[in-house]
Amino acid sequence: MVQAGRGVAGPGFEPRTSPAGRGGSQGGGEGEWLAESVRAGKLGPSLRVLDASWYSPGTRDARQEYLERHVPGASFFDIEECKDKSSPYEMMLPSEAGFADYVGHLGISNDTHVVVYDGDHLGSFYAPRVWWMFRVFGHRTVSVLNGGFRNWLKEGHPVTSEPSRPEPAVFKATLDRSLLKTYEQVLENLESKRFQLVDSRAQGRYLGTQPEPDAVGLDSGHIRGAVNMPFMDFLTEDGFEKSPEMIRAMFEAKKVDLAKPLIATCRKGVTACHIALAAYLCGKPDVAVYDGSWFEWFHRAPPETRVSQSKDGKA
Repeated sequence: MVQAGRGVAGPGFEPRTSPAGRGGSQGGGEGEWLAESVRAGKLGPSLRVLDASWYSPGTRDARQEYLERHVPGASFFDIEECKDKSSPYEMMLPSEAGFADYVGHLGISNDTHVVVYDGDHLGSFYAPRVWWMFRVFGHRTVSVLNGGFRNWLKEGHPVTSEPSRPEPAVFKATLDRSLLKTYEQVLENLESKRFQLVDSRAQGRYLGTQPEPDAVGLDSGHIRGAVNMPFMDFLTEDGFEKSPEMIRAMFEAKKVDLAKPLIATCRKGVTACHIALAAYLCGKPDVAVYDGSWFEWFHRAPPETRVSQSKDGKA
């Protein structure tokens, strides 16, 4: 697992240890610690598992798939429910009280170790967003299941269709503003350049040569000065996180200095969290995410701050 404060776990991982990261085809067996915890009946107030799957409308039904099979004891984390529904932007953070209430009903307290996964075919898609949400609200004992549900199934670990019914708990959320950037802060950064800016979307969307999927009134393109590092590149073909050494080389190739401040962006603040997670695995825990990302920027920012190679030049 990708464990907060403890790197990437290998087989036999225990939360107290700090094993070296593993990448490439060696990623198998990452779910063994969680599988053993499930078999030993350790899931409860001190250890909770969340299925954070989400798919584009009309493709897959995340909640239905959860009801059909999931990690035993896992609860469904509905990202559409745990957000600021009053915002005109796509996936903004809920309030401290809103987040605390939502995760409290999932049986999570400030003393709970949370493990997050999703069922995306890539191995991980929305899980890093939920990992970051817990961190931005002050919770540090949170992990991402390396390889996701895809590899949980491949490795033959147990699944169930039985829904979890955790006893509600009390969670106190405290927003860590150092991990969150607003439109105003990113706009100011265009002049001050205190932060490096990295965009995690596919290259075509970043360049403006490919459209934003399922988008109405949103052209593709990027924020002026942003470097492109597609989030998929941090994952192996098997769906595991690449090793810290490989990830560090990727940042170096893009001339992104992990010793300096960094803001991650994407379209709606989801895959940007893969940048934060990747940097975290390299020992940099302080990457901030621009929550509104390109969706907010496109609708609010001055045209000269939007860069696009689209033929119609809208961006």
